[in-house]
Order: sequence, then structure tokens, then C-alpha cells
Amino acid sequence: MIKTTLTFLLIFLYNGLFAVTPKRIVTLSAALTETVDALGYGANIVAVDVTSTYPAYVGKIPRVSKNREISAEGILSFAPDLVLAPEGMISKALEFQLKSSGIKLLVISQEYSAKGALKFIREVAAALEAKNKGEELAKLTEQNLNKALEQVKKNPKNPKVLFIYARGTGAMMVAGAQTSMDAIIRLAGGKNAAQGFSKFKAYTTESLVSANPDLILMFDFGYKSLGGINSILKMPGVGLTNAGKNKRIVEMDGELLIGFSTRLPLAITQLNSKW
Repeated sequence: MIKTTLTFLLIFLYNGLFAVTPKRIVTLSAALTETVDALGYGANIVAVDVTSTYPAYVGKIPRVSKNREISAEGILSFAPDLVLAPEGMISKALEFQLKSSGIKLLVISQEYSAKGALKFIREVAAALEAKNKGEELAKLTEQNLNKALEQVKKNPKNPKVLFIYARGTGAMMVAGAQTSMDAIIRLAGGKNAAQGFSKFKAYTTESLVSANPDLILMFDFGYKSLGGINSILKMPGVGLTNAGKNKRIVEMDGELLIGFSTRLPLAITQLNSKW
């Protein structure tokens, strides 16, 4: 019994004193990539997913695929010792394949809130065996968050904002409650004009006119896919809204808006400045 206890104690001490940061990391979301970089381990990232574009050097890092479909072969080709994935991306079959190949896989969920961003940073740091760095980064982010939220209080315009996700006129959705866009709009001092439903639903002219937003918010790529402000203002129903009448069509970096990690204070400040 004593020998067994001593054995477990030695293992615990060894793991605590000699925990090694993974040297070859694959990150499968923009938020994960951003956070690993902010913790100082960007040089250890050997591959990323298609959504990761920040910081700028990430554009030169290989992608595990050309779209959102991830395969075990695509990941294994980079010989990682750690794969970080967002909740819902990794299927049970893919998880089994990775773990069977000896790859450490950690799935990290996100909560779209200020506290959720700090929790996310700490969980990524723990995955990298870098809890102290994670605590430092979380505290710095918290300080910046408090400053950003204080700035929002000084600009209390509270506009009705409708977020439209677009990839051309044939595929548009609006964001309701329980979405990252709903959360960032509220944190930045706005009110989501889309009420009465959760998640996303198809965009319609009727729902747009009924919502009557003061401002229409879009990701930069969606804005461009519709042809820019002049084309958007000509879309059915837009001219009947306050946003259309006042030409309040705003585009922003989508990765920044939905990251909910280290750059959340910047996202809040920039979005609030659009009001």
C-alpha cells in the first residue's frame, strides 16, 4: 500500500515538474489560433483550419484542409503532438482515429461572454501546460475588457442592430439570441434587432422590415459578396428601414467579432465606435 502510494506521488511530481509544452500544435479555430499565439506559442503551430487568418503570419501556415471538412489524414500529415479543436467540430470517428494514432486531442468549448473569454484563455493555456502564462494573459485581458466596457457606458446610444450573414444574395441568415453576434452586439452597447428566436434563421425581406434596424452589421467578406453598400441599399426592404434611410451599413472583421478571446476588448471598442 505504501509502495503504491509512493509510486503515484512520484508520477504526480514528475508530471508537475517536467510537463512539456507541445512542440507541434494544430489549431482548428480562429480563436484557438489567436490564443495560442497570444500565449507565446505561435512558432509551435504547424497547421491551422481554414478560418484562421490572425495574426498575419498565420496566412503562411499550412491548412489542414481547403474547407471546414477535417480528416484524420489531413491532420496526421503534420505529425502533431497536440490538436486543439472547438466543441462540435470533431466527430467521434475522427476522435477515435486521432487518439488511436497517439495524438493528444483536446476539445475546448466557448462561452460568448466576458467571463467566457477569460475561461477560454485559461483552458487553452492549461492545454499547453502553461497555466502561469494563461493566468497573466487572462488578467491582462480582463483589465482591457473592463476598460472597453467602461467606454461603452460613455457612449450609451443603444442602437437596434441586425446582423446579416451573407455569402452572396442566395445565402443569407440573421442572428438571433444565443449566438456570438447577439452577445457582441449587446457587449458593445447595442440591441439585437432580431427578436423572438434563437440561433440563426433565413433572411427575408419581411423580417428585415419588421425588425427595422438602426444599423445593419455584416462581416467584411459578406459585405463584399453583396457588392458593397450601394448594392446592399438596393436590396428589397433595406430602403424602408432606419438603417437603409441613413445608409448605416457596417462591415467588420468577422474573425475579430466572434473570437471571444484575447481580442474581445478590441472587438467591443471597435463595434461600439460604429454606433
